[in-house]
Amino acid sequence: MALGFFALALFLFLTLDSDIAPSSTASASASSSAASSEGVEVQITYGTVLKLMHEKTKFRLHSHDVPYGSGSGQQSVTGFPNVDDSNSYWIVRPEPGTSAKQGDAIKSGTIIRLQHMRTRKWLHSHLHASPISGNLEVSCFGGESESDTGDYWRLLIEGSGKTWKQDQKIRLQHVDTGGYLHSHDKKYSRIAGGQQEVCGVREKRADNVWLAAEGVYLPVTESK
Repeated sequence: MALGFFALALFLFLTLDSDIAPSSTASASASSSAASSEGVEVQITYGTVLKLMHEKTKFRLHSHDVPYGSGSGQQSVTGFPNVDDSNSYWIVRPEPGTSAKQGDAIKSGTIIRLQHMRTRKWLHSHLHASPISGNLEVSCFGGESESDTGDYWRLLIEGSGKTWKQDQKIRLQHVDTGGYLHSHDKKYSRIAGGQQEVCGVREKRADNVWLAAEGVYLPVTESK
């Protein structure tokens, strides 16, 4: 596990891109979900690489280079049962054109993007129907130089918290469709056997709550 976090930290150091202004005071540091249990408060900042855990089922938000066989035909997004799969890592990115920089804390209500670390595509949604439940399809789309408003998600923190922290309950609401990132125990039986559907729904439900779990968390950049 420690080796995996070190590899992620090295990846961050080598691949930080122009979407986030570089900061000399932010450096990658590994943090597992054990940090919160030890009383260490871990904030999520831009540039962090993390796994999102579905609060109700404990599956991780996941993608891989397999297209949907219906709907948009874009890269599929699922819920994955195992903790140690590298296809469940996502990089937290800001909305383009903002002043956000690497190491900035992220406030509730902020629009963010999530970039799939392995394929470099963006967590995306639209009006296509999801394969199992017929809700809003959630896919991965685009790439380093291709992103649109279908990749925009509004961070909504549950409770009284103002900035995003590890193990804090959150919802992600898709800006274009109004759908909340959602999963449930409806599972695929063939291509993604054992993995569960991830989709968007327009109502607040217990099944659209997520938490930041394993990852490499960048420290908050101090303002000068």
